Amino acid sequence: MLTPLGWGTLAGAVVLYAAGFVLGYPEPVVLATGAVLALVTALAWTAPKPRLEVHREVTPLKVPRGDAAVAVLHVTNLGGRSLSGLRAQDRIGPSEHTIDLPRLPKGAARTVSYPLPTGTRGEIPVGPLVLVRADPFGLTRRIREYGLPATLLVRPRTVPLPVPPSGKAHHLEGPASDNAPAGTVTFHTLREYVVGDDLRHIHWRSSARTGTLMVRQLIDASLPTTTVLLDTRVLTEPAVDAAASAAVAAARAGFPVRVLTGEGPVADTKTDADSVLDRLALVRPGTSGVTEALRMARGGGALVLVTGDPAEAGRAAGARRRFDRVICVYVGPAPAPAGPPGVTVVPITSLDELPMAWGAR
Repeated sequence: MLTPLGWGTLAGAVVLYAAGFVLGYPEPVVLATGAVLALVTALAWTAPKPRLEVHREVTPLKVPRGDAAVAVLHVTNLGGRSLSGLRAQDRIGPSEHTIDLPRLPKGAARTVSYPLPTGTRGEIPVGPLVLVRADPFGLTRRIREYGLPATLLVRPRTVPLPVPPSGKAHHLEGPASDNAPAGTVTFHTLREYVVGDDLRHIHWRSSARTGTLMVRQLIDASLPTTTVLLDTRVLTEPAVDAAASAAVAAARAGFPVRVLTGEGPVADTKTDADSVLDRLALVRPGTSGVTEALRMARGGGALVLVTGDPAEAGRAAGARRRFDRVICVYVGPAPAPAGPPGVTVVPITSLDELPMAWGAR
């Protein structure tokens, strides 16, 4: 196909031909003929369909914010002649990245890599990838799309933290409600069988007596739950990183963890730290405060409130009766708000300050 320059050259040739014939001068005709010959040569250059094997991979597909991620492009010339003038264009998010490929002799392969942006948390679409072959004059080009688009997930950064102690001993014979996390240790109650239950937990004697399949519900009563509540009204990357660090610390230690925002639940898992990071990568600013989410959150274990609003530290005191320990990570400018009785305030301005401030409380 003709490029804008090619269409301009063709239009100029038509005008020159017309001017030469009308005015009777040979010079415009000669110039027009040269332009047409250039177009014919350019079309002959790009007309043959190149036989290429093209593969682009993104590695890694999931990366903490700020860490390196690259796209690796492999191009192999399967044709019988050398190819030059190849250019790869890969769309990365809203922008386009262009790579000029070196000359490809027949049967040769080239591998090039280029960095991907990881400074912003979230999903970054990569692709589609197109290969453009243009003539040396830039008059014509052949465009072909290769492969499938990929998605790079930029997760929050995390720092290692100790799991916040609950401050209370948990009853080893089971909790007083059905809200405890499912487990394999302690018998809690009998309930009706639902699809997906482990058949080894069926209580056959009760099933025979009631005529309904009954299963033993087992819980890990001694495991404290960590509830992380993230205030998204003024969302900053250090705040999301701090919430991720607290949640991942509990999950990797094998404790249940819940992640909430004022907009609703984000993650509820026992040990899957990867799931927590994946979902926090997609958290966006919201308009709802955390007061209602704090009131509706199930009690027990530790509560970690991450906010940039100094007033929220005072409101967290109302949840002190329902949680064994309440920690408010204040991500904002100094001075930090004074913590009410029963609430531990951890002030930080960046994620790097969190481990020291967390351990000092």
